[in-house]
Parts: sequence; structure tokens; C-alpha cells
Amino acid sequence: MANFNKILLMGNLTRDPQLSYLPSQTPVVDFGIAVNRRWTSKEGESKEEVMFVDCRAFSRLAENINKYMKKGRPIFIEGRLVYDAWTAQDGTKRSKHRVQVDNCQFLGGAPGAPGAAGAVADTHGEPAQENQAGPDNNAPGKPTGDDIPF
Repeated sequence: MANFNKILLMGNLTRDPQLSYLPSQTPVVDFGIAVNRRWTSKEGESKEEVMFVDCRAFSRLAENINKYMKKGRPIFIEGRLVYDAWTAQDGTKRSKHRVQVDNCQFLGGAPGAPGAAGAVADTHGEPAQENQAGPDNNAPGKPTGDDIPF
């Protein structure tokens, strides 16, 4: 039987990320996101549904999320669904599903930077370089705004 466990979500952080460390000194960050769904009912009425999802990331990715993300900021995450089970202090058995983040993209740009693109962090948490057009990127043979035929 084939198996596939992949989650792609885009939403806004519901709380500031909480960074902690495992006994092995590996960074781990926990955060939550809200994902909205909007649709129109058969009667023509606009409806909205909000889903709250708990997320966790490790290592360099955890440090980057903690450093750059705050409550309310948009994020696109890629990961997998994991199942957590534990016994509460009152002896009851508890469980929940959580997204373990393997990759993410920070959306909306840096605060106070108009038109800034979001940075990408790969599974190793290393920020990727952004492609930004500038005076030094206008190499011979590259079309400028006046050379585009439409």
C-alpha cells in the first residue's frame, strides 16, 4: 500500500513563536497558524471558516522562524502531519495532530520595507538569496522596461 504524508498551508501566526531546546541542544520552535476558507453558500451568502493549526520546526529553521516571525505575520509552510499522544496530569490520555514543518516561506516582506519580497528558508533553514533587479543587474542583452514589446 502506498503512503504519502505532505501538508501545505498558508496562514497567519496566531501567537509569537516559542523557542526552546531539546536535551541535545537542538532548537525547537512551536507556533500556531490560522488558515481561512471563504466560500459562497447556495443561497448566495458569504461564509468563512477558520482552522487553527499547531506547528513545530527544528534546528536552523526553528531559529529563523523565531527570529523573523511574530504574531499576525503571514507564512507558507510545507511539512508533514505527526501524531502526539501523552498522559495529562489528571491521568487522562490526550492526543492531537501537529504539523512538523520541513520548509517555509515568510510572506509579506520585512516590516517597514515597502515591496520587499518574503525570504525563503529551505529544510536546512538557510535563507535563500532573493532575485532583485537593480542597476548592476542590467547586463548587456537583458531587456529593460523600454525594450519589452507589450
